[in-house]
Amino acid sequence: MANENDRKLAESVYEKICEVMDEDELTYNRHDDKLVITLSVRGDDIPMDLVIFVHEDRKLVRLVSPMPFKVPEDKRAEMAIAVNVANYGMYDGSFDYDFSDGDIRFRFTTSYYRDSTLGKEVFQYMLALSVAMVDKYNDRFMMLSKGMISLDRFIQLENS
Repeated sequence: MANENDRKLAESVYEKICEVMDEDELTYNRHDDKLVITLSVRGDDIPMDLVIFVHEDRKLVRLVSPMPFKVPEDKRAEMAIAVNVANYGMYDGSFDYDFSDGDIRFRFTTSYYRDSTLGKEVFQYMLALSVAMVDKYNDRFMMLSKGMISLDRFIQLENS
């Protein structure tokens, strides 16, 4: 019986996120069987892909936004420092960086939803903050990875 209740709770959270998307007139794709939502949004520069997961087993919502490029091997050590610099001042969310393959993604995980009700405002905040953070850093990370800016310049931009 617990599994059925867990599924119903997860579906309710999933539907609430879809309602937020509809209210904000966002175009998105539903993957109801997996409780996953995918969408692309346009920021100031690079388009952003977002994937929202409702984790039935862990009872939480997670948003990830992968960067549309890989960091070349010769730039990975610098990028590790840059990702750390970017993450240092964030209150919510963070960039995950896989040094071994050069993948970077933004990750935002909401609070555990068991025995609580997450309002639409939580999901609106999750989306708005995620888009703002990805939009702020995606071009900086890409320029650093391509050698268009130095690590020192990245740090200057962060401190300005």
